[in-house]
Amino acid sequence: MKKIVEALRAYCPRCEQEERDRAFILAFIEKNPDALLRENPVAHLTASAWVVNAARDRVLMVYHRLYDSWSWTGGHADGEEDLLAVAMRECREETGVEHLRAVSEEVYSVEVLTVDGHEKRGQYVSSHLHLNLTYLLEADERDALRVCEEENSGVRWFTLEGALAASTEPWFVERIYKKLNGKLSAFPRETAGEQ
Repeated sequence: MKKIVEALRAYCPRCEQEERDRAFILAFIEKNPDALLRENPVAHLTASAWVVNAARDRVLMVYHRLYDSWSWTGGHADGEEDLLAVAMRECREETGVEHLRAVSEEVYSVEVLTVDGHEKRGQYVSSHLHLNLTYLLEADERDALRVCEEENSGVRWFTLEGALAASTEPWFVERIYKKLNGKLSAFPRETAGEQ
């Protein structure tokens, strides 16, 4: 997990939530060599993506079955140390987009997320934490979108404000999604004539 620890240490928290969550994740990784595996019942590493278009004025979201809300894409590390690759893989699987790139290979945001107990594939999964690293990805709006039946029931582009209004998870809207939108100004938008 050396690569993840280095990425977290290099990351500059932008708010108290990120500062505390980064410290928590680093401490957990140090004491739990199985933090990359969902078999750790307390907490495990995940990767999410804030997927924007080239103009940086739209966000691609999925209607997540478990959370019954429009949300970002993402998933479990399942032993993979390259969390950017995990975020990209999950985005492709959950949305069907083919043309996808990392706006930056650096971590975009850090979060400790609570997951309530739920049923998955007929088995109960106890409440636990997702130690999440978020990456900023860019997708082509012209790509055909496809629902991943196992995880979501919708895939759609939203305006930045529309993404906030569509989510029914108040904590995510206030603490995560607004923050992710706010950070976009640090990443130049594509202008007419650029590719």
